[in-house]
Amino acid sequence: MTKIKTVAVSYLNTKPLLYGLVQGELKDQIDLRLEIPSVCAKQLESGEVDLGLVPVAVIPSLKTPYIISDYCIGAVGEVRTVCIYAEKPIEELDRIYLDYHSRTSVQLAQILIKEYWDLKPQFVKAYPGFEENVQGSTGAVIIGDRALDFEKKFEYRYDLAEVWMKHTGLPFVFAAWVSNKPLPADFIKQFNIELKNGIDHIPELSLLMVPPFPEFSVEEYFTKYISYELDSEKRKALSLFLKKLKVPLQETLADSLGSF
Repeated sequence: MTKIKTVAVSYLNTKPLLYGLVQGELKDQIDLRLEIPSVCAKQLESGEVDLGLVPVAVIPSLKTPYIISDYCIGAVGEVRTVCIYAEKPIEELDRIYLDYHSRTSVQLAQILIKEYWDLKPQFVKAYPGFEENVQGSTGAVIIGDRALDFEKKFEYRYDLAEVWMKHTGLPFVFAAWVSNKPLPADFIKQFNIELKNGIDHIPELSLLMVPPFPEFSVEEYFTKYISYELDSEKRKALSLFLKKLKVPLQETLADSLGSF
């Protein structure tokens, strides 16, 4: 049997979804690998994998994208792990590094800086170790688990999911399960069952996780800051975000997103 090559984001917030998959019936049908978001996107674009939990900003670059799951990595308001950090208020920043881990978050930051804050800083492509250069009038978009390390380091922290909600009144979708080809209906059905099972077992999973620091509550992070269901409001938000990227959307997305 040919396995479905699958890639998923390696961050803490994906663990409930992955927990469901590794415990379920599909574990022998999936060849699963974990990567940072930008690498997940590249592997799906290139066809190296068939399915991925990928940054949604990659969707327009796929020839035939299919959103195959009712679950995602989203947020309804504050998310904690996608932020702009700085020593000064955002209005005083001249330069902002764009995290090389990211596709969606850096696009989101640029949209909000233009539309919400009405600012024109210089955007700088980041590289490993760029976090050390966040000082003075230079800020940075930092995402993922390591963003938690900077919560107390910098005086100014702008949570991008929270700002997006202030700007649009909608939640935000950072990553979705996307395939670059049609997948069997029975596989998709079982896939969603297993993802739901992982989310339903967050309390048990949280007990097995090592928190990033002692006072951090893994269960609170999973349940308060991450919203996993790709419901109608998130589909509406995703449609709006992709529209703001100003690229044509593929016909294969029509059924997934609806006519929002």
